[in-house]
Amino acid sequence: MILNRMAFRKTWSIALAFFMVFTLSQWSGAGIPKAHAAVTGKTMVGYWHNFDNGSGFIRLRDVSPKFDVINVSFAEPASGATNGTIAFAPYNYTDADFKADIAYLQSQGKKVIISIGGANGQVQLVSTAARDNFVNSVTAIIEKYGFDGLDVDFEGHSLYLNTGDNDFKHPTTPVIVNLISALRTINDHFGTDRFYLTMAPETFFVQLGYSFYGGSCISCDNRAGAYLPVIYATRDILDWLQVQNYNSGPITGLDDQYHNMGTADFHVAMADMLLTGFPVAKNQNSFFPALRPHQVVLGLPANANAGGGFTSVSEVQKALDALIKGIQLPGYKMRGNTGGYPDFRGLMTWSINWDRYNNFEFSNNHRAYLDALTPPVPDPVPPTAPTNLTVASKTATSVTLSWTASTDNVGVTGYTVTYGTGSVNVGGTSATISGLTPNTTYSFTVTARDAAGNVSPGTSVTVTTDAQGGVQAWAPNVSYKTGDEAVYQGKTYICRQPHTSLPGWEPPNVPALWQIK
Repeated sequence: MILNRMAFRKTWSIALAFFMVFTLSQWSGAGIPKAHAAVTGKTMVGYWHNFDNGSGFIRLRDVSPKFDVINVSFAEPASGATNGTIAFAPYNYTDADFKADIAYLQSQGKKVIISIGGANGQVQLVSTAARDNFVNSVTAIIEKYGFDGLDVDFEGHSLYLNTGDNDFKHPTTPVIVNLISALRTINDHFGTDRFYLTMAPETFFVQLGYSFYGGSCISCDNRAGAYLPVIYATRDILDWLQVQNYNSGPITGLDDQYHNMGTADFHVAMADMLLTGFPVAKNQNSFFPALRPHQVVLGLPANANAGGGFTSVSEVQKALDALIKGIQLPGYKMRGNTGGYPDFRGLMTWSINWDRYNNFEFSNNHRAYLDALTPPVPDPVPPTAPTNLTVASKTATSVTLSWTASTDNVGVTGYTVTYGTGSVNVGGTSATISGLTPNTTYSFTVTARDAAGNVSPGTSVTVTTDAQGGVQAWAPNVSYKTGDEAVYQGKTYICRQPHTSLPGWEPPNVPALWQIK
């Protein structure tokens, strides 16, 4: 969680580049993300030091009961950064005693997860051999000690993007491709229902991707946003993402303003990006989709010794009031659901040890806050699919769509229009998609979403943009008005009355609607 165990600031520099052509179309990030029932209510995660850096050593069985999840920190590379083999040995424990303490916590309903990476844990899966070493060694560690899952805390130069790797949905950089493959293989081995997968990246690797993306920007760090393809490709098996909201430089939020650590505004702005989604490198055709509320956890330092950006209890709880209850801050208004997210997952801290060192300020105060929240009424029901999707108008470079509103048992909060690699979120029942290519066929799909993050089955329409200039060819699902002209089988027709065309209504077949010019 920090670059070394005594220092708290990170430096970011340029990583060595590698290149490989590969696609990840098989990892589309589709599917309904899992939610374990084993961790109920609001979750509080703490990292436990498998070392002593001055914060004090704690036996696992003596960890504060206020924590639901204990991340054992860290498993680290055994044979260099690029070999992929991971090793772990309990500090100040025999194996038997360590296993017994894990079993004790699990008997109390806690989850104990092994975290890989951290300050000394640079892992670069540059080859399939390294990927296989990673899978085999991590699987062996989890099985040996009985861990409940895996937390990916890659920092430093573990992840980066090769030049030209600009599509987060289909990455080609080996360290990204191989990590995604490894995580899915490990998850499949243990079974999604029993295995917890979490991630703890820094803001540099996630939210900075709104401003810069390492594979596509010039003269910027090639690690910017490098976690985004990993998150996207595993979002169906990812239990939660706990971005480190500390040791961070200023980050631009969805309001296009810089936000600085240590304030409620910073935490809300960073979480809002994950709950709303955002265009990567501000490219509207490369939209990173929102995570579900139960997949988002705020990562915080337990005290000022634990990392830069310590946030007071009152400021943290202001942020939680905004995110969970919808009590908006004066300095930042959420772009997603301004009514709040009752299913927001909870808090993470670096660390359990620093919390005890600070007289349990973090765990005592925030556990009380989380326990006082009224449990939300579960909402597993998605909205109905939008209906009557039509093309209201089109040009050579734009298409305007309209549809009939969806219904929901609680309420529809918005719609998403997807087309190719593009995606646009709208609040109403129409959308104009611009920046399209003339004389090109596009398939547009509209889905509805509700406050709980449920998404409807989808309604689609296919349309061809107009050619550049001149009378356009007749097409179905287009709204024509009186006097419009269209070409069909080499002849020009004039529209006699307004209508939306359908297959079978070609101009020669419906003289009531069209007359030849």
